[in-house]
Amino acid sequence: MKILAINPGSTSTKAALFHEGVALVSLELPHPKEELSAYPRAMDQMAFRSQTIRAALTRAQADLSGLSAVVGRGGLLAPLPGGVYAITEPLLEDLRQARYGEHACNLGAPLAREFALEAGCPAFIVDPPVTDEMDEVARITGFPEIKRRSVFHALSQRGAARKAARSLGLAYARASFIVAHLGGGISIGAHRQGRVVDVINALDGEGPFSPERSGRLPLLRVLDFIQEHNCDLPALRERVLTRSGLYAHLGSNDLRQAEERMLSGDRQAALVYKALVYNIAKEISSLLPVFATGAGGLALDAVVLTGGMARSSRLVECVRASLAFGAPVLAVTGLEEMEVLAEGAALALSGEVPVQIYGEGRS
Repeated sequence: MKILAINPGSTSTKAALFHEGVALVSLELPHPKEELSAYPRAMDQMAFRSQTIRAALTRAQADLSGLSAVVGRGGLLAPLPGGVYAITEPLLEDLRQARYGEHACNLGAPLAREFALEAGCPAFIVDPPVTDEMDEVARITGFPEIKRRSVFHALSQRGAARKAARSLGLAYARASFIVAHLGGGISIGAHRQGRVVDVINALDGEGPFSPERSGRLPLLRVLDFIQEHNCDLPALRERVLTRSGLYAHLGSNDLRQAEERMLSGDRQAALVYKALVYNIAKEISSLLPVFATGAGGLALDAVVLTGGMARSSRLVECVRASLAFGAPVLAVTGLEEMEVLAEGAALALSGEVPVQIYGEGRS
């Protein structure tokens, strides 16, 4: 099988060509904030991202003839079980309208469909970020009209957790992990025996600040800010999701630049970096009650760090030093998401897993 995988993120686009499970071509195409600022909505980036992928594949001399399938990162859809889904028109329409949220991952399905139509092969998404397995107790807030929801880097987290389980000689379905995806956005999941039973959902404004998101904010201060500045709510939403965090403090969403500035003696960069580490560790620790045992112990096998920022050995060591509850802290980096995407498509093509249809069985 020859499978093309496409994974658009908030700060980059990844593309990889697999043949029989082996990556022939692997590309990560960075998108600086200034480059994307010309596009008001994520879906407006469609032509730009498509052209970027095509140019990079051409430079890499990737042979796209005989594709068996194209698989894209899943977007913000209605809550659904994990698995493989055919890319259908109702699914694409919900993404075009951003009916369930605005994010670059919404481009995964339309990009995959575009390449698949040209190749005359099926197009899929796998384990979209709206995969929902949360315990009911985790949904309840102090405001009955609002429940917490499950939106996270499901593909990245599951791929990293499975890889961590293998490295520890464990079965993912019987292991317990806290997994933090550290990218342009940060999500943290409590993986208990194969289910993600609680999620710190960065897209809804939870969790630590990230390279470009505000993270958790004091609610009453936000309400005061809205009133004092007579805020345009769509503009404020955009600021919270794309122009906050490292970008707001330091003028760049690139962790490497923050580290360089810190090492060169920039005190502001050093303070913001320390705050980033502190907030990541604090939010990871907030999920410990999921794994508490009746005897006062902790049934947690490991903390797993993945995503682009986990490539920084400095950040990983700083987070590890900030977590003092005994479980090992593992960094899992590389092509996990792309491999998991391609593997899901291959399992669907071989009939080992069912191809689900978006919206079927939903009222």
